[in-house]
Amino acid sequence: MTPSELLHIRLYNQLLSMHALTEPREVVAWMGAMQSQALEMAKWAIGSRLKQSTAKEITAALNRGEMIRTHILRPTWHFVAAEDLRWMYGLSYPRLKPVYRSYAKMLGADESLLYGLIPLIEELLSGGRHLSKQELGSALAEKRVALDDNHLSMLLSFAELEGVIVNGELDGNRQTFTLLEEWVPYLPAISREDALSRLAGRYFSSHGPATLQDFTWWSGLTVTECRQAMEMIRAGFIRETIDGKECWMPSDIQTPPSDFVSARLLAPFDEFVVSYKDRSELIEEAHYGKVITKNGIFLPTIMLDGRIIGSWKKSTKKNVPRITLTFFGEMPKKTLSLFQPEVERVEKFYT
Repeated sequence: MTPSELLHIRLYNQLLSMHALTEPREVVAWMGAMQSQALEMAKWAIGSRLKQSTAKEITAALNRGEMIRTHILRPTWHFVAAEDLRWMYGLSYPRLKPVYRSYAKMLGADESLLYGLIPLIEELLSGGRHLSKQELGSALAEKRVALDDNHLSMLLSFAELEGVIVNGELDGNRQTFTLLEEWVPYLPAISREDALSRLAGRYFSSHGPATLQDFTWWSGLTVTECRQAMEMIRAGFIRETIDGKECWMPSDIQTPPSDFVSARLLAPFDEFVVSYKDRSELIEEAHYGKVITKNGIFLPTIMLDGRIIGSWKKSTKKNVPRITLTFFGEMPKKTLSLFQPEVERVEKFYT
């Protein structure tokens, strides 16, 4: 298999060529988890994988609790389908807790004090309340608990870590918090082994062809855990050596015709870019810094048939969204014309 063929299959598995899914929740569930920094732009990561969608529709799905935005996996912000949250969180917890404790230590925060305040957060949110960080801070202050912004953030992080709160409804562009038990339907627990198998199957189905190193990076799990998970799903996946790397993909792979053209504008931190440890197939080394900054920010990108060829920006003038494309080099008019429908699609999405 050539690198071009690898990218062609990834486009299909990542829902960036042809598929039959129609709902935001279906996209997130298929992908397993989708990184969601910069919430408003992250909505396009879902919308770009649907034939017809708007940012308002993605917001509505979030506000119905079909998808949850929370810290999970590496850890960082992700969209997760509601039914997947608990078992995926169970896998992440052992890796997340040391990270959060390290944050608390850097702040000089009293961990035991913060944990002692979690029942108060439960009280403030009970009865289906959805409150923003600022509203929770004010409510705590009324109870004579004064926390600065950093310590309030740390308290909410610990409450999220312990499975007490998750992000709830959006209040305009403000994210709120609500109680996990009241917002996400309860499902029977599954074993850690089943959860590992499920996560590996979800990743390699939606992101393959991919390597062990890619899966380890995406999941935040140890190499040993990832090897164990991959061994569990071995029967349903095939392996191809590409440029000396063993890549896994579904054995029942289907792809669109080889002449299918995929000209897309990808969201910042889009799974097509962020979810692989090795990105050499899709980004030329000379342009790497134009896609991923030194401090780890992934920019919105222009993608043609699996390769990143530029970046884009969204601006607003008189409440009308405008998209500006910047290519890494000179592009023929024929190539430029491929992206006009996509520009119009993004502008319509945010209208």
